[in-house]
Amino acid sequence: MESLERARLDAFFRRVTEQFPVGGPITSLIITHLLSERPAFLRAMAETSTVGAVLPKPKSVDQRTLDVVQSLYPVHDLSREQFADSTRALEYVEDTAGGQDVVLVDIGGYFAPSLGTVTEKFSGRVLGVVEDTENGHQRYAALDHLQCPVISVARSPLKDCEDHLVGRSIVFSTDALVRARGDILTSRNACVLGFGKVGRSIAQTLRAHDLRVTVYDKDPIRRVQAHSHGFRTTATTTDAVRNAELVLCATGNLALRQHDFAALRNGAYLASVTSSEDELELTPLHELYQRIPVGDQLTRYEITGHYFYVLADGGAVNFVHGAAVGTYIHLVQAEILAATSALSHGHFQPGLHSMPTTDRQAIARIWLDHFDR
Repeated sequence: MESLERARLDAFFRRVTEQFPVGGPITSLIITHLLSERPAFLRAMAETSTVGAVLPKPKSVDQRTLDVVQSLYPVHDLSREQFADSTRALEYVEDTAGGQDVVLVDIGGYFAPSLGTVTEKFSGRVLGVVEDTENGHQRYAALDHLQCPVISVARSPLKDCEDHLVGRSIVFSTDALVRARGDILTSRNACVLGFGKVGRSIAQTLRAHDLRVTVYDKDPIRRVQAHSHGFRTTATTTDAVRNAELVLCATGNLALRQHDFAALRNGAYLASVTSSEDELELTPLHELYQRIPVGDQLTRYEITGHYFYVLADGGAVNFVHGAAVGTYIHLVQAEILAATSALSHGHFQPGLHSMPTTDRQAIARIWLDHFDR
């Protein structure tokens, strides 16, 4: 990052932390993508809290960024299995931040399975969780009882800008990987599973690239919305994927299960917008299908009479090319900082919450002062 760009970014985050000061000493455990812009956000988190650990999402790590972050903060491995086991999760939080007031910053609901046990038995206090993603939002919303506040920024209007550009970056990376194999997507049949903010952007971008787009969402309201945007819709996943030469999964909640893959047409390309375990039930296929690497980030799944291609091992395909969405990503990061402050002041009761509109407006004004020039 150029020195002038870093200075402007640090100034932006300094304004945010001044606007939303914390209420006392806290420790943060931060699950995050480690992309090139992320150190600025971590520096801001370090201004408001003691960074007890950075836990990078495994498939979105830039090595140079990792080297920088490891020189500044404790960096630990991240896995779903660790936090799915309440005993292991509690031991980890105790070892990392025992006796302290803790805020858990999450991307993807990693802390959700063990949150009750950790909140109840931790020697310190879990002040709350800040969740960044739709699939994580769904994981916390599905819990019967939340014993601490969970602030979700996944559905914030400040995230709309990022989500729109994420959709475009998904299509860019998909197209680039297919072209590297000597193939093109133009004029083909495409299917988008999930018509949330990212799915909508993907569908619109594909149509702008002259693909014929079908949409499926389990929510009939979203199917109506897709229909009103001029997209063909179907009543089932099977109907949606049957004739698609490209399938893009954007549900955040297992778009394709084991039995769905048999409906894919031969030669179809399959890509995801998030972690493979969140969108694609690929593991059971490993004993059924032969997997053959056929290009950079492209694997052919083949069984007698059937084959298809999976991009980026089923992970978020846009991370192959850095997933850059420009300065709009800092709007969401600023809201995470504001949410951390709110938790430190005890502004929220246990349950699932969003930040007030007035706080989001304040963040937007700060962003415009620094980046709308």
